[in-house]
Amino acid sequence: LRPAALLAGLTLLAACGGGDASEAGAAAVAQVDPMANNPFIVVDSTFGQGPGGADRDFGAVSAIYPAPDGMSIWVAERCGANVCLDADVDPVMRFDLEGNLLTSFGQGMFAWPHGMFVDSDGNVWVADATGYAEVPAGWGHVIYKFSPDGELLMTLGERGVAGSDETHFTKPSDIFVTADGTIFVADGHDAGGNNRVVKLAADGTFLMQWGETGEGPGQFADVHALAMDSQGRLFVADRANSRIQIFDQEGMFIAQWTQFGRPSGISFDQNNRIYVADSESDNVQNPGWEMGIRIGDA
Repeated sequence: LRPAALLAGLTLLAACGGGDASEAGAAAVAQVDPMANNPFIVVDSTFGQGPGGADRDFGAVSAIYPAPDGMSIWVAERCGANVCLDADVDPVMRFDLEGNLLTSFGQGMFAWPHGMFVDSDGNVWVADATGYAEVPAGWGHVIYKFSPDGELLMTLGERGVAGSDETHFTKPSDIFVTADGTIFVADGHDAGGNNRVVKLAADGTFLMQWGETGEGPGQFADVHALAMDSQGRLFVADRANSRIQIFDQEGMFIAQWTQFGRPSGISFDQNNRIYVADSESDNVQNPGWEMGIRIGDA
């Protein structure tokens, strides 16, 4: 896949988990040299493209997520550009591990595909924000739930209608669904947006929310990604504040970590290792840090 942004390297970290926020953050950061990225090797820069694949050049690839069987990969891509308005291609695609296209869908539904989650039943959840450019009325601000075959099963929010109440979102960035079906939404993109996490029941019913714009614990500036570790703690990429905030599932603040740069994406493996993509750090937005993928023990 052609990356949407250049990731400058790979850093291995030992991240402190839990405990007092200030002590954990200070101890972990003290061990980190943010410029000491190890070069990574690009094995294949054309995965999923050309014969047997999507047969087109990718634009901004906003999300990648493995299927539950571990034998295929889901991709959300912005239709050969950085926006999908009126595009005649499918932005949501499933590939086997060799890059062969298995299925695709979503043409005409998305303005700006963003975060993705694939649940244990194989259903694919994709957030549609609206990006930075002006978008015509009637697009974005929703999250779609699809079956593995592309059947639309649920829409969260109202397409084209931004809001901050119990049934609307503004540029939602990401989704996480727990094993019991509880839904968490990162709402949403941009530092001056809603800056909240919304918790919903499995049927989409509003349960609670937390967060507001700011720099303190439980405040956000660009809620960009969500992930959950094996303890059930919710990790929130608070990107414009250059930190990860950690909460329990009722919104109780646990800790903040700043040793992973300016986080755009978060993922965990089966060993509770955390992977954080930083596509934004530079001398303007996060001085002293480079873009990269950083790995730690949660």
